[in-house]
Amino acid sequence: MSYLVVLPMAVVHEAAKYPQRFADAGWRFEGRLCPSEDDVIELAHDADAMIVEGSQRPITRRIIESLSKCRIIAGTQIGFDSIDTTAAAERGILVTNVPGYCVEEVTDHAMALILACSRRVVDLNRSVKLGGWGYGPNSGEIKERIRPGIGRLRGRTLGLFGFGAIGRALVGKAAGFGLQIIACDPYADASTAAGLGVEMVDWHTLLARSDYLSIHAAYSPETRHVFNSEAFRSMKPTACLINTARGGFIDEDALREALVSGEIAMAALDVVTSEPPVENPLLQLDNVLCTGHYAFYSPESFAEQWRRPADEVTRALTGVWPTAVVNPAARTKFVERWGPMREPDAE
Repeated sequence: MSYLVVLPMAVVHEAAKYPQRFADAGWRFEGRLCPSEDDVIELAHDADAMIVEGSQRPITRRIIESLSKCRIIAGTQIGFDSIDTTAAAERGILVTNVPGYCVEEVTDHAMALILACSRRVVDLNRSVKLGGWGYGPNSGEIKERIRPGIGRLRGRTLGLFGFGAIGRALVGKAAGFGLQIIACDPYADASTAAGLGVEMVDWHTLLARSDYLSIHAAYSPETRHVFNSEAFRSMKPTACLINTARGGFIDEDALREALVSGEIAMAALDVVTSEPPVENPLLQLDNVLCTGHYAFYSPESFAEQWRRPADEVTRALTGVWPTAVVNPAARTKFVERWGPMREPDAE
């Protein structure tokens, strides 16, 4: 049977492999930039499968209700909040993500940001290029502004907001630098944390004790702007906030106020609320580092990010349950419509 797989974005980078991959299976593939909901609907209304990159275009209820025969919406990210999974489940459409594809990259990046804050690497580099050096006559800025913020990492406290796969993977790397690690996550297994030497604490304790606070939670309406004015008032004035997760966790106006007033010392952000940022005032502050949403990236992770959704589509269209379904409520209606499926280990 010939199926149609669609991608509502430009077919570039790793996605450029899709036309040949699906042609080899005897299927059709179509991908193009879709600036609006109507464009997505026009492309996908009769598709059997969609591969979507959430930051390009949210997949809304209206889009999902227009899909006449779609079996799967395969996301290319860990997060899937840009897809209306409830609407998909109501129509028996499976939604998948790519858990764990960039765990090593994100935890390496988070550790790099922690080190950059601790050693003031970016400030020192900039100061040297402007003529400063060590303890010499041109070292005024280093002595007055940068040096007071440099400290020993060993013995400091790293707080983790979220203790899923990425948070747990960061523990070993951070512990290697001598950091004491605490975490806040109501869904985490306490015995797993204890086995890793991590102390589970409540939200207020996390804020009060963390020297470095790194965000690794799942983003949801409940966690939107959880880092707000009240939270920043509860943190140490020497604390550094690290975000390699989603920009929406942080109230950026409140963060700017906290950084300017000295309520916290620094923020190291790989993500912001609106990307790419247009005149974001946070980027004008010397005590903000920003790395342009690159925490996920390596050639290996990028290839995996795009290969695995295609694998999930192949499974769904050949009678095998995908391995990373995030809306299991869709299964019953899926089977009613398309028939029984095999488990992946029976492939």
